[in-house]
Formats: sequence, structure tokens, C-alpha cells
Amino acid sequence: MDDSASVSARQARADLTRLLDRATAGESTVITRGGIAVAAIVPMSDCNALEEAADELLSRKALRTLAEEGDAPRATLADLLADLLADIFGRPAPDGV
Repeated sequence: MDDSASVSARQARADLTRLLDRATAGESTVITRGGIAVAAIVPMSDCNALEEAADELLSRKALRTLAEEGDAPRATLADLLADLLADIFGRPAPDGV
């Protein structure tokens, strides 16, 4: 296999150890289902780099938003948690949460 290998989900199940060895060696493998790419087994260094890049982008967006909003009112952590719980449970959070 070359560095950009692609295998079916069935093949991936049967060859998981080999695919993990490939990742350890710095090679990525795309997993397909019905011929469509649905996942990948990648080296942890690639995964970590992607997470760091995503964190950096989110940080930059947050800083831009803060700069644009100036002294506009902001939500408290309690407000955010209450909204999150309402989204999860489909009803407002109890008072005091």
C-alpha cells in the first residue's frame, strides 16, 4: 500500500493491527463504506496538529468577536450552562442552575 491507502470497512476490521502499524509509521489510511470515504486512521501527530489548528482558529475567532463587540453585554457561564441544559433536555433549566 502507498501512503494514501484506502480500505473498505470490512477490510479495516480484518486488518486493524496492520492499519495501526501504518499509523505508527506515519501513514494514513482512509476507511470507505460503499466506496465513500467515511473515516481515517491517521498518525497521532496528524491528529494533534489538526486539533491544535482548530483550537487556534477558534481562539482567533473569539478574539475577533471580543474586539468587535467591545463593551457589549456578555453571557455568564451560568447562562451558557442553562441554555445548554435546555437544549439537551428540551426544557428550561431549574432556577439556580
